[in-house]
Amino acid sequence: MPPRSPAKPQPNPQQNHLLAALSPDVQSRLFPHLELVHLPLRALMYESGTSMSHVYFPTDSIVSLQYVMENGASTAILVVGNEGLLGITLFMGGESTPSRSVVQSAGYAYRLPRPHVKEEFNRHGQLLLLMLRYTQALITQVAQTAVCNRHHSIDQQLCRWLLLSMDRLSHNHLTMTQEFIGHMLGVRREGVTQAALKLQQLGVISYSRGLIKVIDRDELEHLSCECYEVVKKETAILLTYLPQRQLIKNPEDIPVVVLKTQ
Repeated sequence: MPPRSPAKPQPNPQQNHLLAALSPDVQSRLFPHLELVHLPLRALMYESGTSMSHVYFPTDSIVSLQYVMENGASTAILVVGNEGLLGITLFMGGESTPSRSVVQSAGYAYRLPRPHVKEEFNRHGQLLLLMLRYTQALITQVAQTAVCNRHHSIDQQLCRWLLLSMDRLSHNHLTMTQEFIGHMLGVRREGVTQAALKLQQLGVISYSRGLIKVIDRDELEHLSCECYEVVKKETAILLTYLPQRQLIKNPEDIPVVVLKTQ
């Protein structure tokens, strides 16, 4: 009989760095209310202007926040993965967001209902501090994305976007079409095709049937613009919790629900 492939690790709250960094006291208040949800590729999490009912903590998925113009054109302004959360507007004073949230890389996330987010945030304790520092990291990412989109080539933008995505995954591949990447970067598909072909010819990535694999991470960083390094350094300064881990008691007690997508 052929050897069995190793079992895929089951989702666990500690796969999200922000949740893992919380003290046992805060975890004991929040974790009983967490719900595990599957995020399919291209699932629409939130549409612009809609009320947000949950905060999402990705474990092995990536969500892209996009601004959509009146003519339907869109551009990704930031990506969220296992380093943080989706839904900062819930604790920054708003109930909705002007951006659209789309699943860029399929996987899982734990979601926390709005009342429990606000209750813990209003304690002015550890969660407040971590979320504010994370928000500052997101502001840096948005600002640098705006600069990059204005001043750097499509080739450099693609490298930056791939690197930011890889930083939020535990593996080196993405399942995504060039058309979808074009929507992320706000450029024509032909431009993405040419940029991806260059990287493939250089042996930096491989691309086949929508599957992108990063082969040479060091060269990818070399080919990227300074924008990636700026975001990476600022994130390291602000999110000091990233290498930390906390033991989770009874993660099997967290209920599993099915995410309803539009």
